[in-house]
Amino acid sequence: MWWKGRRIEQIRTSALILAFVLNFAASHPCLSPERRCDFVCDCLDCDDEQDCGYGGKGFRCDFEDSGICGWKDESLNAAYRWERRQRGDTLTGSGPSSDFTTGTASGWFMGVTEVKSEGVKTAVLVSPKMQESSPTCRLRLRYFLWDSGQTGLGSSPLLASVVRQDAEMAVVWRLEATSFRGWSEATVFLGRIAAPFQIHLYSNRLQGRRGDVAVDQLEFLDCALPLPLPGKECPAEMLECKRGGCVAQRQVCDGTDDCGDWTDEENCEGYRRCDFENDVCDWDLRSLSDLKWVRTSQENISDPLKGPGRDHSNNSVSGHFLYVTVPDGGLQNDWAAFQSPPLEPTNSTHPCKMVMYTHQFGPRSGGLTVLVADKSISAAWKRGGALGDVWVKAEVEIVNNSTFQILIMAAVREFAYGGIAVDNIVLSPECRRSNDSMWLEKFPKSPKDPCTAPEKMCDFESDCEGAEDEAACGDFSYSKGSSGWTDTSIGSQGWVLHQNSTAKEEYLYVAEAPGQQLTQAQTRTPLLGPSGPACTLQFDFALTGNAAHIGELSVRVIDSLLGVQPPLWEFSGKTGTEEAAWQPAQVAVGARKHRFQLAFESRAVKPRPYAKIQVKNVHFTGCHANYFPSFSTALTCNFEDGMCGWHQDNSDNFDWTLVDGMDHTIGIGKSLVVDMWSSSLRGAFGRLLSLPLLPFHTGGHCLTFFYKIYGTNTGALNVKLFTKDGYETLLWTRSGAHGNTWHEAHCPVPNQFTTYQLMFEAVRSGFDGRVAIDDVALVARPCSVPRLCSFEGQQCGYKSSGQVYWVLRNGHTPTATGPKTDHTLETELGFYMMVKTGGSVLPAGATATLTSPVRIGKALTECLNFWYHMGSENPGSLSVYMKPMEGERVKIFTDNQDQGDVWRHANGNISSNLMDWQLQFEIIGRGGKDTHVAIDDIFISAHPCENQGSKCSFEKGMCTWSNTQNIQRDQLDWELTSHEKEMHYSTPSEDHSLGTEKGHFLFIPSSNRTAANQKAQLLGPHLPPTKGTCLKFWLYKQYSTDSQLKVWTLSKGLLNEQLEVTELDGPWRRFDIDIVSTEEYQIVFEGIKGSFGVLALDDIEYTVGVNCAKKVTDGVTTSSKPSNAGGIAASVIVALLLIGTLIALFVYYLRIQMRVRALTDPSSSSSSPEDGGGFGNDNYEADLSEDHVRISPEQIHPKAAGFNNVSVSSREREAA
Repeated sequence: MWWKGRRIEQIRTSALILAFVLNFAASHPCLSPERRCDFVCDCLDCDDEQDCGYGGKGFRCDFEDSGICGWKDESLNAAYRWERRQRGDTLTGSGPSSDFTTGTASGWFMGVTEVKSEGVKTAVLVSPKMQESSPTCRLRLRYFLWDSGQTGLGSSPLLASVVRQDAEMAVVWRLEATSFRGWSEATVFLGRIAAPFQIHLYSNRLQGRRGDVAVDQLEFLDCALPLPLPGKECPAEMLECKRGGCVAQRQVCDGTDDCGDWTDEENCEGYRRCDFENDVCDWDLRSLSDLKWVRTSQENISDPLKGPGRDHSNNSVSGHFLYVTVPDGGLQNDWAAFQSPPLEPTNSTHPCKMVMYTHQFGPRSGGLTVLVADKSISAAWKRGGALGDVWVKAEVEIVNNSTFQILIMAAVREFAYGGIAVDNIVLSPECRRSNDSMWLEKFPKSPKDPCTAPEKMCDFESDCEGAEDEAACGDFSYSKGSSGWTDTSIGSQGWVLHQNSTAKEEYLYVAEAPGQQLTQAQTRTPLLGPSGPACTLQFDFALTGNAAHIGELSVRVIDSLLGVQPPLWEFSGKTGTEEAAWQPAQVAVGARKHRFQLAFESRAVKPRPYAKIQVKNVHFTGCHANYFPSFSTALTCNFEDGMCGWHQDNSDNFDWTLVDGMDHTIGIGKSLVVDMWSSSLRGAFGRLLSLPLLPFHTGGHCLTFFYKIYGTNTGALNVKLFTKDGYETLLWTRSGAHGNTWHEAHCPVPNQFTTYQLMFEAVRSGFDGRVAIDDVALVARPCSVPRLCSFEGQQCGYKSSGQVYWVLRNGHTPTATGPKTDHTLETELGFYMMVKTGGSVLPAGATATLTSPVRIGKALTECLNFWYHMGSENPGSLSVYMKPMEGERVKIFTDNQDQGDVWRHANGNISSNLMDWQLQFEIIGRGGKDTHVAIDDIFISAHPCENQGSKCSFEKGMCTWSNTQNIQRDQLDWELTSHEKEMHYSTPSEDHSLGTEKGHFLFIPSSNRTAANQKAQLLGPHLPPTKGTCLKFWLYKQYSTDSQLKVWTLSKGLLNEQLEVTELDGPWRRFDIDIVSTEEYQIVFEGIKGSFGVLALDDIEYTVGVNCAKKVTDGVTTSSKPSNAGGIAASVIVALLLIGTLIALFVYYLRIQMRVRALTDPSSSSSSPEDGGGFGNDNYEADLSEDHVRISPEQIHPKAAGFNNVSVSSREREAA
C-alpha cells in the first residue's frame, strides 16, 4: 500500500534526524536533551535555554521575536485562537493600547482573535516541553482582560494548566479579575513538578473582540532545582542532596521534595505524615458545625472556580486533600473544624511541631486558624483572608503542659467562588499520641457580632460607640489599631507585630518565615474605604544594619474590584546603621471608589539579626470618602504649590506628574505633564479630577487653562464633565501636533443641576510626545470666543439663529447631504457645524446665522482662518462678518459656489481697534436642491493674514500649512519647535530663516518610541490649476540619516510625485520645484521617519502662476472664486474709527489703570467662580518667539503679585 511506503520513508527521515541530534548533542554536551529547558544555563551563551517558553539567562519571553519562544497556538477551532500581534497605528476599540514590554504600538504580544459563537470556544496557547521544576517555581506574567464589547467575560476567560508527559492536566492558575483596560501583573505558582511538562494558557469565551484577552512578558522565576556548590561542601546548617545541591534544615521532613530526589524526605522516622491519598489518617472530620470538611480531589469538583486545582502532595488533579466551601444549599454556619487525636503534653525544649499546606483561594476564604484544646481552647496560629491560587506552607509550634488536641478551623464567607483546602500535614516526633481522655471545662464564647454593617467597618468614619468599627483597621492611633495588620506572606520572610506594653512600644518588622516561595513579605489591612481625594498614609520606617544594602520596602493598594495595583511608594537601601534611624513617610492614597486594602511589602537581603526592616506610627489622615479639603484658590491653580483642588483618578492607567522648569506661568515653574514618550507609561488614559463642584443654574461657567500638545505622535487632551452617577460628557478636545508652545483654551461648562466634577484626560494613542496643562481657572461667566474651535464634542459657545438652525454633526449622522468627514480629524467621527440650504429647507432669500461669543477687542490686527465645505449646485451664499458691539457689521469673506466634495481654507483680517466684537457666519438661501454649507476649525491668529504666495518662515505659526489627521494617510505629525526651546529631541542647531537657535522650523525627530518608515504628511491649501507655479523650500537632513522626504501634489484624491530626497550633502539646502497641474491641487510634504536622524523644513514659499524662472505662466482670468474682503474690512473699520482714536486711547489708558489696581489691590482679589476670579493673561502674546507670560519689573514673582487670587474683568481676558 502507498501509505506503508510513505510511513517507511517517514521512519527513515526521523531516524536520520535523531542520529543528527544525538551526534550534535554528543559534540555539544550542554545541549543534550536532558539539559535543555531545565531552567539552568549549561552553555556559556545559554543556548540550551532558548525557545523553551522563555529564552536566555533571564528566562523571559516578550514575544518580540517571531519565534515567540517556542509557544504554539493549538486551539481546537480556528474561530477562536491565539495570535502574535501588535496594536497597530491607531488606538482601536478593543485590545491593549500597546504591548507591555516596550509600551509602544510596535511592540508584540499574544492576544486572542474575535469570537462570536453560540457555544463556548477555547483558545489554547501551548509552551514547549520543560524539564521538572522546583517547589519555588513560579511564572510571572502580564495579562490584559477587557470586555470592550460588554458581552460578558464568562467564568474562565483566562487560566493556566500544567500538562505532564502522561497527559494529566492540572489547573494551576485561575484569573481573579474584572474587566479593565490596562495591563495587570499576575503570578502563576507552578510548584514542584517531578516530570517533563508543558504549560497551557486557555481562554474560554462565547463572544469577545480581538485582543481583549492578551498576555505579554512571561518570566520564569526560581524554577531550577538546587545546584551543586562548585568546589564546596554544603554548610553545616544545610543538608546535601544526592543529586547535588543543598537545602536548609527547615526544609527537611516538611512533606515537600525540595532536593528533587526526595533526599530531604528520606530519614523522617517518627514523623507522622498524612497526604490524604488513601484516607484521613487519624484526623477526625467530625464537627459541631453543620459545615464540614471533606476529603476529595479536583477531579470530583466540577466548578472550575472551586477547589485548589491540584493537590500539594503530587501537584496532580487526581491527588486528594481536605476541602471546605459554601455548600449548594448555602451557609448555615460559617465555620468548619477538624481535629487531631489527643496528644501528650509538650515542653519548650521538645515542642510539638506541625507543618501543613493550605490553599486559601477566592472571596469565600475567610481565614484559617489552628486552635489548641485542652480544658479550654486557645489560638496558636492564624492566617486571614485569601492568599491566591497557591499552596502555602505553614508551621505551628505547640507547647502545652497537659493532654491536648489540635483543631484546624476555617471561616467561610457567602460569596461567588473559592474555598479553603489543607494537605500534607506533618507532625514531628514530639507530637505523641495520648490514650488519656479529654473534656472541655468551658467552651469559648462566640465572637461578638459586628457593631455595624460590614461595608461600614473601617470606612474612616465612626459608626459605633467608642469608634469600635474603626479600632482594628491598621491605624496605630487606636489601642487595637496595630492588630489590624495581618501577615499574608507566602514566602521565607514575613511580617511580625512587636508590642511592649511596658515601654509603650509597638512596630511591625520583617523576620524569617516558613513559607516556600522566594517572594516579598506582605502584611495587609482589612478592607478599607472607599476613600476621598485627600486620603494619606503616614508612617515611620527604618531599614538598618551594617550592610550597605538592607533591602526594599513598598506600599501597595489591593483594590477589591481591580485587584493588585502598582506600588504607591518605594524605598530601597538603608536609613542608617543604628536601630533608631527612623524616617517619616507620607503616601498619597487618594480617592478610591471601591473598598481596598493597603499592604506593606518588603524583602531583606538578610533578615534579622543581620538587618532590620521596621514600620511604626501608622496613621490614616483625611481619608473619609466625603471629606474634601478646602483651597483658597478652589480650582484656580498654577501648580507652583501643589495641585490645589485637583487630584489623580486612581481608576485610570497612569498619573499626571508635576514637572519643574517648563510652565506657562513664569517659564521655569511647575506644570502638570504626561510624557507620552516615557518608557514606563502603560495604558490609554490618565485622568485628573476636580473636587466635587456645586450645581449652578444660570449664566454658565468657563474653564480656562493653558495647554501644550507637543510631539509627532502624542494623542489627545480632553476636558470632560463627570456626574456623580458616573456619566461623562465631552466638553473640549484637542489632538495632533500643536507645536512646542503654550496655547490658551476656554471651555464652556453648561449649567448643572446636580453636583459634578471636571476632568482633564490625556489619551495615549501615540507614544512620542508630551501633554501639559497650566494656569487653570474656573470662572462664573460665559467664555469669550476661543482662538481655536474644532467643534469636537462642543459648539464653543457659537449659537444659531434664523429660519434654519446650524447643527453640530459628523459623517455618521444619517442624512443624504453634508461632508462625510470633518476637516479636523478627516474621519466620519469628527464633528463640524452644518446647515442644509436646499430650497425645501432654506427658501431663497432666507437666512441662517451662526454667531460666536463676544471677543475682547484688540489694538492689533488679527487673522480669522476657517475651513468650509459647500456642496451641490447653487448651495447658497456664505458670508462672514465681524459684528462690533456698537456700529454696523463688516463683511470679511463671501462665497456662493459649489466647491466640490472638499474642505477649503479661507481667511480674512479683523481690526477691531479695542472694540468688542462677534463673528457671524451667515447663509442666504438660493433655492438649490439637497445642498449644504459646513464650517470647521475656526482659528483666530494673533497676527495679520499673509498673502497666498508669501513665504512661511514658521516664526508666527504654520501659516496655511496643516498636518493631516487622516490615519489612512500617515501616522506621525510634523512638529513646530526651535532649538532653544527643545529639551527632549535632537534638532538642527539653528533654523534657516533667522539663522539662530531662536528660529522656528518644522521637523520629524528621531525617536525609538515610533517605528521607522512611518509617515508624516503636511498639506498646503487648495491651489488653482497652473502651467507653472514655483515651490521653494529649505530642507535639513543629516548626511547619515536614513529618513526621506517626498513632495507630492494631491488632486482628486490622487498623489503625483514631484520630488524625492534620500540623501543630502549639507545641513540646510534649498529646493525649487516647478509644479504643473491641470486640476486644482494641494502641495503635500511627506516625511518618512528613519531609524535615526532628524528631518526639518523651513521657509516654504510658492508663487502661484509664476514658475521658478520667474516667468508668468498663468494669464489673468475672471474668477468667481471667493471674495476675501479682509483688507477692505480693515480699511473701512480704521476709517470709521479715526474720529474715535483719541477716545480709544483714553479707554485703553483706563483699562491699564484698572488692571494695575486689580493686580495690586488685595481687596479686589477673589478665588471663587462667582467672583469672576481667574488667571489674567493680558501680557501674553501668542507669538512663537516667547512661550510664556512676560512679567513686568514690578512683579518679581506671580505669587508676590497675588497671582493666585487676582481678579480680572471678563473684558480683559484673551481667548485662544
